[in-house]
Amino acid sequence: MRIQILRQIFDRDGIIPIKRLLPKTLFARSLLILVMPVLLIQLITTFVFFDRHWNRMTSRLAFAVSGEIATIALQIENDPSPENVRNISSYTASSLDLLIGFDKGAILEIDPVDNKGAVWGSMVAETLDNEIRNHMDRPFLLDADFEEKWMEVTIQLENGVLSVSLPQRRLFSSSSYIFLIWMIVVSIILLAIAVLFMRNQIRPIRRLAIAAERFGKGRDVHAYKLEGASEVRQAGQAFLDMRKRIQRQITQRTEMLAGVSHDLRTPLTRMKLQLAMLGDSPDVDAMKNDLSEMERMIEGYLEFVRGEGGEQVSMVNLADLLQKVAVSSKRQGRDLTLAGSEDINMMLRPMAFERCLTNLVNNAGKYADHVWIAARNIEDGGKIEITVDDNGPGIPEDKYEDVFKPFYRVDSSRNVATGGVGLGLPIAMDIVHSHGGKIWLEKSGQGGLRVTIHLPV
Repeated sequence: MRIQILRQIFDRDGIIPIKRLLPKTLFARSLLILVMPVLLIQLITTFVFFDRHWNRMTSRLAFAVSGEIATIALQIENDPSPENVRNISSYTASSLDLLIGFDKGAILEIDPVDNKGAVWGSMVAETLDNEIRNHMDRPFLLDADFEEKWMEVTIQLENGVLSVSLPQRRLFSSSSYIFLIWMIVVSIILLAIAVLFMRNQIRPIRRLAIAAERFGKGRDVHAYKLEGASEVRQAGQAFLDMRKRIQRQITQRTEMLAGVSHDLRTPLTRMKLQLAMLGDSPDVDAMKNDLSEMERMIEGYLEFVRGEGGEQVSMVNLADLLQKVAVSSKRQGRDLTLAGSEDINMMLRPMAFERCLTNLVNNAGKYADHVWIAARNIEDGGKIEITVDDNGPGIPEDKYEDVFKPFYRVDSSRNVATGGVGLGLPIAMDIVHSHGGKIWLEKSGQGGLRVTIHLPV
């Protein structure tokens, strides 16, 4: 039972609720690392200050005031003459900042007063009340006016009622508030400076992420330059080196296949001429068919390695592009329905993406009687979804991954009538990935196969 509870509370990364509350971005997490220590220091300092220094200071001030009040009460009680009261009142007003009054023969009526105001005011009144009780054993009444910042202590003496008025500054030190205000203001200033520095450190990382995302979508990243800390510069330089290697590899692959294609075309053309001079016969016709298949295979290989070539990214209306693919497919005699195509503008390589959709439609049209193609905007994910459905026999689910491998065919024979050379889907996947998207297969609601494409906006 305990093990199950621990498994529910903890996972391999720590406490699940805390993990869910943590911010996702690097800037927010770095800011949290800066803010939490400062906040903890302020809380600890405030607690220690108020619990030790502020309370102790207030107790000592209240002790001094209550001692003065007790001394005044004793002197008046020993000599309640008007002249003595007047002398004491004059002295306490000028030297102790206390205003006293004495009503000879009066009786104090105890009427509890609500001394609770602000938290600090309640603490001051309670502290003074305790100190007065410790200094004298006489009935008294404490009235605190926190708005006017005055306090009045009324004490029952043997021969009358003594009233002592004192300002709250006798019991409260404003340096406490000043200290807290300075601490908060300085912390805010330092935090603002830290945020500015942190933003400058995070900006190169964000730019590197944007450059990597643009490169993943096949767009130019010429504006990216190295900046920031040495580790960020090192990561940026590694990204630039990787981009150069990838581009060089793609160029070398394309040039190699182009050279091989050019070298093979010459003997193929010569063999065509020789076969044309031999006349017509079943053997000659078979050799001509073989040569045509070889040319088609060479074109397929070259198209696969060519990829998007040097085509630049431009703003394309996806609905117009799908309409163009649909018209071209119908001209070839395929039964196609363009359904639910929204008016979406996005950055694409129009020729490459048209080749991708054409390959998907042609591949579906080889095995199905009808093809459906649609596009829609997935607003919550910021993506575009394109689906190509057919009503054909489909393929086994365990082959969904294999059909994207170059030269792989579900039909293991190389018969032209049952398919191409196995490069239609790999070419489509290569083009989709070059745009930063994803492509996968699943069962279609039309009974056949569905190809789904997700592209970032």
